[in-house]
Amino acid sequence: MANSALVLGAGMVGVSVALHLRRRGWDVVLLDRDGPGEGASFGNGGLIQREAVFPHPFPREFSELRRMASNRTVEVAYHPGALPGLAAPLLRYWWHSEPRRYAAAVAGHAALIATCLDEHMALAQGTEAMALMRPIGWMRLYNDQAKLDAALAQAEAARQGYGINYTLLDGAALAAAEPHLKVSRLGAIHFTDPVSVSDPHALTLSYLRRFEEAGGRFARGDATTLERAGSGWRAGGEEAAHVVVALGAAAGKVTQKLGYAPPLFGKRGYHRHFALSGNAVLNRPILDVGSGFLLAPMRAGVRLTTGAEFTRDVAPPTPVQLARAEPIARNLLPLADAVEETPWMGVRPCTPDMLPVIGKLPGQANAWCAFGHAHQGFTLGPSTGRLLAEMMTGEAPFLDPSPYSPARF
Repeated sequence: MANSALVLGAGMVGVSVALHLRRRGWDVVLLDRDGPGEGASFGNGGLIQREAVFPHPFPREFSELRRMASNRTVEVAYHPGALPGLAAPLLRYWWHSEPRRYAAAVAGHAALIATCLDEHMALAQGTEAMALMRPIGWMRLYNDQAKLDAALAQAEAARQGYGINYTLLDGAALAAAEPHLKVSRLGAIHFTDPVSVSDPHALTLSYLRRFEEAGGRFARGDATTLERAGSGWRAGGEEAAHVVVALGAAAGKVTQKLGYAPPLFGKRGYHRHFALSGNAVLNRPILDVGSGFLLAPMRAGVRLTTGAEFTRDVAPPTPVQLARAEPIARNLLPLADAVEETPWMGVRPCTPDMLPVIGKLPGQANAWCAFGHAHQGFTLGPSTGRLLAEMMTGEAPFLDPSPYSPARF
């Protein structure tokens, strides 16, 4: 029982932790009340974002703050009644977005991002998962020269500082690359390193199959029942010597009972798939910067995603951002009918300093954290899984884990 673990949460992060531990010979049970990969890992842009070395900072320009405060944008929506409960973590988020502090977030984020493609390929190579992965990158479209120039400067900084590759397309080249766009744009930045995944849920399930084929076990159960069982842990009727909390935005509900309350906050996101009219195609994911949403070609259709919604945990879905985005999207692409009757909704688990929480849970023996990846849980799951498994088994970590230490909160 000493080398046994109960991994709570079966999203991309939890599945990856479980698989890495099982490959090191541990007895592992992966526990979730829902099916594997049905949380935030299910709904995303489907990108393994090697270029995402710059995490999303809190807006600091007054004009941008005023625009967001209008509560009418596609990128951000909020429920006014939820703001008092979010004030403390959002204020800390703003504080950490100050340029000097933000530089520390970039350093920690970039170190983990740099490993994402290699770590995904280490799990996917030689399996059916490879058929889901398309090395086509993604594009940001611009129709404002000042914004394009600023984005180019940041892309060049990413190239020089972190080895990120990109190409600049003018309006004609963009039209040739995406011939079914219904609008013209000044240009686009094509990030060529990222891998686009045609079915994110299927990729998580593929990694789960590797885990089960290696002798691991998935079980349905309630992670909030976690309690001590002698020197080990029990939850959902399962027991193990170690526990890993990989519950995304819900992690705090479990860790708080153990005396650890990190300042997690959730950003809700929505998506919906649409068919395309006639023989129209979208060749790669695109984000039209002036419109504020991503369109990504998936197995199910073109996925229209939204930005962030801030509300109470128990609030029912309110996909107002999708309602704002859909008519704009129809002006960009010849969208046909929606594929699903209702949109999907999930919650991204965020921390004020824009870094995930990976490592020992303070004050508790044999308890570990793997959550808080914000927009990048799908990208960083395998990297997190390897890093935490190495820490748990006493191996030398393949990168410095100190920026992600739970003890920093």
